[in-house]
Amino acid sequence: MAENSLLSKVLGLQEKYESLQAQLSDPDVISDMKKYVQLNKQYKELAPVIKAGQDYKMMLDELEMAKDIIANESDEDLREMAKEQVAEIEPKLPDMEQNIKLLLIPADPEDEKNAILEIRGGAGGDEAAIFAGDLFRMYSKYIETKGWKVEVTSQNEGAAGGFKEIICKVSGDHVYGTLKYESGVHRVQRVPQTETQGRVQTSAASVAVLPEAGEFDIELNEKDIRKDTFCSSGPGGQSVNTTYSAIRLTHIPTGIVVQCQDEKSQLKNYDKALNELRTRIYNMEYQKYLDNISAKRKTMVSTGDRSAKIRTYNYQQSRVTDHRINWSTYNLPVFMDGAIQDVIDQLIIAENAERLKEAGE
Repeated sequence: MAENSLLSKVLGLQEKYESLQAQLSDPDVISDMKKYVQLNKQYKELAPVIKAGQDYKMMLDELEMAKDIIANESDEDLREMAKEQVAEIEPKLPDMEQNIKLLLIPADPEDEKNAILEIRGGAGGDEAAIFAGDLFRMYSKYIETKGWKVEVTSQNEGAAGGFKEIICKVSGDHVYGTLKYESGVHRVQRVPQTETQGRVQTSAASVAVLPEAGEFDIELNEKDIRKDTFCSSGPGGQSVNTTYSAIRLTHIPTGIVVQCQDEKSQLKNYDKALNELRTRIYNMEYQKYLDNISAKRKTMVSTGDRSAKIRTYNYQQSRVTDHRINWSTYNLPVFMDGAIQDVIDQLIIAENAERLKEAGE
């Protein structure tokens, strides 16, 4: 039976799960922080599928007992109760099976990580920078509803407002796994603040979401990093343009350059910049994984193609359209106020369908 095959797959992971549990209690493993972090990550990834499998097995056992009562019990009251139990259990099984199938497919290993969020004004000049600022406000509002934390590491303000570029770190639970769907080109259609003739203009801003590299994900050699200091610019009080607190780091082997000037402390800026540098180097390798996914998934969900146009914001129609899944809402002001969970949920559903298709389910 299909359900027995599904159950055997889950129970086959039980031994590995229990082995990981034992290893995490081993003093030798506990003393090796890198190994402990890796094993603990595997343990946490297995926990949901083991729990789902146990619940599913319990439901199947209850169903089998109820059917046995219907077939062999002479007491009519017991038979009636068993029939009610069968009627209650059977409709739940398909959803439970679907959930287990998804859990059995390896998830993106980066989903649980914090993220680096980059927003850049694209085609459209001042209006593109203003729109980039609108997107940053939208994400800030959404991040607030999730109880996450946002830290700006670098920003370059536009002449008429907004940002030519803004980079920040988002910390919290399952940040990258949620925000990764926002990577791509966001297009806006509206009458710009800078337009005197009332003409609608199309502008764009690009969004990139990168999984933050952990301390044990990549090792950096200090000899490979050139450090430059310079005066901060922008908000910051009296220390702006007077102290060399801003940091620029260049990774010589790859040519990757990052900078941070958000903090007044040079040391804090250095720590933030180093963290971002580690993430960018890590993402060079992670990009290969994304490219492999994008070759398989038509939805372009969670892919490496950050140049793809993914969403249009039409102010005249109060419409937001996500082109990957042909989803639209006609309540643009609420969406721009951070209410983006619905489209993210729909993108997750679309990606899960693709994942099941890949797995041949």
